[in-house]
Formats: sequence, structure tokens, C-alpha cells
Amino acid sequence: MTQNTSIADTGAQILAAVRTVVVGMDDPVEIALATVLAGGHVLFEDVPGLGKTLAARSLASALGLGFRRLQCTPDMLPGDVTGSYVYAPDTGEFVFRPGPIFTGLLLADEINRTTPKTQSAMLEAMAEGQVTVEGNSFPLPAPFHVIATSNPIEYEGTYALPEAQLDRFMVRLSVGYPEADGEAQILLNRMERRRAAAHVAPVIDAQRLVELQQAVEAIHVHPDIARYCVEITRETRRAQNVAVGASPRGSLGLLLLGRALAALDGRDFVRPDDIKRIAVPVLAHRLTLTPQAWAQGISADQIVAGVVGRVAVPPTVSAPA
Repeated sequence: MTQNTSIADTGAQILAAVRTVVVGMDDPVEIALATVLAGGHVLFEDVPGLGKTLAARSLASALGLGFRRLQCTPDMLPGDVTGSYVYAPDTGEFVFRPGPIFTGLLLADEINRTTPKTQSAMLEAMAEGQVTVEGNSFPLPAPFHVIATSNPIEYEGTYALPEAQLDRFMVRLSVGYPEADGEAQILLNRMERRRAAAHVAPVIDAQRLVELQQAVEAIHVHPDIARYCVEITRETRRAQNVAVGASPRGSLGLLLLGRALAALDGRDFVRPDDIKRIAVPVLAHRLTLTPQAWAQGISADQIVAGVVGRVAVPPTVSAPA
């Protein structure tokens, strides 16, 4: 069994475990798993009640990581996320008490219901794997990942995520309403288990996840594929109705996530189709649209899809020689 086949088999087991409780989200959950394998963070965004939190919690359980859930609220302070110094009467000194961010996988539920100041408390953690409190830096466990859920900003009580933090999420995924059969299956699953809570048993642990992430780093990327990622990202900067296009971090996200998808497919090389599949979830949330785009009802997803259609696809790339 090759290493890439092993990644594909393990990934299939993780996805199968998640599907025992999550219905109708095969594509978003697979991309979310690939994002974790690529070392990134995931943002699920959609209307309430579609199972975003269940999908995130189930994936976290299947990965076997240390897991904390942060229910974001408008009155939450940055210290509620990172931790803070508290007075210890027995020693007469202030000691640092770690917050919920000190875990392997943080589920930030409804992240855009808390203020931008508190949202920004997670920025350093997502970018550098550490937090700084009162001038002192504290490393986070490795691996460390954030899976966040958010509601559309048109909903009452929500705040727009700062652009810098949005850029730290490798992907933004939309769940969407399930098909009628899928929605019926959700009801049947609830009746079968006879309880509200749904549990997913761990498939791997943190050490195995690190091994899988290291194996993904060995996936071959042809120079033409790398240039294809760059051209797609650069085209977003030239696209009509875009005020600010995707940064080079968008190009890197395409490449890294493309490798993870190839590994989950049992391949040791990236194909153009891998990049096409993930262009919208990787790039759309990184664009700032013009007021005219908003007035005309043009979405960032539509713009990225148009960009992918315009950029020339490199010749079919085969396995490395």
C-alpha cells in the first residue's frame, strides 16, 4: 500500500464516520477535511439550522483532536478566548489561566455574533499558533485548527469579520439546504438514535493527523499547476466589480488545498480539476466588491466562477516522472 493510498483510505474512514450523523454535506465536509490536512482553518457560513455546527463538531470528533467549543456572543471579551492573568491568593502572584483556544481544534460557533475586537483575538493564534497576553507569548498545541461557523451578515446581531481574519481561513464553505430525501434521512436518523445528541467516534488521533499532514507535503505540484493557481488569483484583481482581489495567500491556499484533495483521491500529483473545484471556497471570501456589485446583486462566488472560466487551463498534468 502506497502512502497516498493510505491517506485516501484513512480519509475515507473519517468521512464515513462523519456521514453517520451528517447528511447531505458530502462535498463541504470533504473539503473541510482536506483543509485540515493542508494545515488550514475552515469557515462554514450559511443560514441557521442547516447543521453547520453538527458538521464541524463531527469532523473534530472523527479527527480525535483535543476539542473545545466557543459559543460566541456580543458580550464576549478577548480574554474569554485567549485566557488571562488571575490572582493566586496562595502565592500572592498573578498566573496565566489558559482560555478555550488552547486546544487541538477550536469550534468557534457563530463567530460573527461577537465583536470585531474579540474576533481579532483569534488572529494571532490562527496565523502563528500562539497567543500573546500582556506582552507574554504562549504557544498553542500542535496541530491547532479553527473550524468556525457564521451566519450571513444580513442577520440581526451579526458583525462582519475583519478582512485580515477572513484571509486566515483557507476556505469558506456554504452548506445549503438538503434535498428532500436528505432532509427525510435527518429525521429518520434522529428517531433511530432516540436522543438529540449525535456522537462520532474518533478515527485517528493528533499524532496520526500530523503524519497525514506531513505526507500531504510530499504531493507533487507541477510548475504549470502553480502558475495556474497564480493566474486565477491575479485575475481576481483585474476582474470587474472587484475593489480588492485575492492576495498571494489565496494562490497558496489553492496549491495547498489542491495537494490535500489529490492525496484524498489516492494521487501523488495535483490536477487542474482539483484547483477548479476549490477556487470558489478558497478565493471568494478574500474579495472586496465594489458598491456597484452589491447594488447589482453580484456575488463574490459568481465573480470567482467567471474567473475560473476565463483563465486558460494548463495541459493535463500526469504523475511526476
